[in-house]
Amino acid sequence: MISMTSRFLFVALLMLSAQVRADDHPLTLWLVEGAANRVYLLGSVHLLRQSDYPLPSRIDAAYEDADKLVMELDMDDLDPVATQSLVSSLGMLPEGSSLADLVGSEVYSQAQELAAGLDLPLHLLSSVEPWLAAITIEQLALTRIGFNPAFGVESHLAGKAGSDGKDILGLERIEEQLSFLDTLSLDAQRALLLQTLVDSAELESTMDELIDAWRNGRIDELEDAMLNDMLEFPELYQALVVSRNRAWTERIEALLGERTDYLVVVGALHLIGDDGLPALLQRRGFAPVQLHNE
Repeated sequence: MISMTSRFLFVALLMLSAQVRADDHPLTLWLVEGAANRVYLLGSVHLLRQSDYPLPSRIDAAYEDADKLVMELDMDDLDPVATQSLVSSLGMLPEGSSLADLVGSEVYSQAQELAAGLDLPLHLLSSVEPWLAAITIEQLALTRIGFNPAFGVESHLAGKAGSDGKDILGLERIEEQLSFLDTLSLDAQRALLLQTLVDSAELESTMDELIDAWRNGRIDELEDAMLNDMLEFPELYQALVVSRNRAWTERIEALLGERTDYLVVVGALHLIGDDGLPALLQRRGFAPVQLHNE
C-alpha cells in the first residue's frame, strides 16, 4: 500500500515533471560558436506589453553570458531629438504636396476607407510620405491595444545594460535604417501603406498569436505570420530584410573572430527563412543552434 507521504512525493514529482516539460521549449534565440567566443542571435519584438514579462529565463541567461550587446541601432547613443528631426526631414512632404496627391486618388480612397473602419485619423498624416504614414499607423494601432516600445525587447535589455555598464553596439546607423524606407519606390510605399491598414484590422488577435509563437520559438508559425506576407512584396523584402541581413552577416562573422561574447538583438523577421541570419551564417560555414528554455 502506498503511504500518504509516498503519494504526496509522487504527485509532487509529477507536477515538477509537468512544469519542466512546460518550461522546456524552443526560443527565437540561436547560439553561434566562434573559434574563441559565443554569439547569441535573439529575435526581438520591438513593442510588447507589460503582461508579456518576465521574458523566458534563457534570454536573461544569454544576456548575462554576453560581454556586449549588439542591436540594430546603438540604443544608448541614440539622440531622440536628432532622430525626430531626421524622421521629419526625410518623411515630411514639401509644402503644397499631400499624401493624397502622392499616392493617387484611388489608393487614397482605399486608405481612407480602411482607416475609417479602424477609427484612425488618416487626415492627420496628410503631410507625410506613405512609408512614414504606414509606420505611424502601425504604432498607433499597437499602442491602442497596450503595446509600448518601452516594454520592447530592445528597451528592456538596453535598460539592463545601462544599469550593468554593459556596452551596446549598433549594426547600422539611424540614417541608414530610415533610408531603406525613404528610398522605396512609390509603388512599394503605396503597398506598404495599404497592407499596414489591412493588417491593423486584426492586429489584436494576430499579435496574441505572434507573441506566443515568438515566445515559444515556433519558427514555422513565425514564417507563416511574418515572412509569407512580406514575400508578396519583393521590393520591400529585398530592401528591408535581404540587403540588411547580408550586411549584418558580414558584421556578425567579424564578431565571431573575436574573444568577446556577444548578444545580437534584431527583429524576429531577420532570423527566419532562407534569408535569415542563421541560414546565412550556416552557408558561411557556421553552425547556429536554436536554443531552448531549459
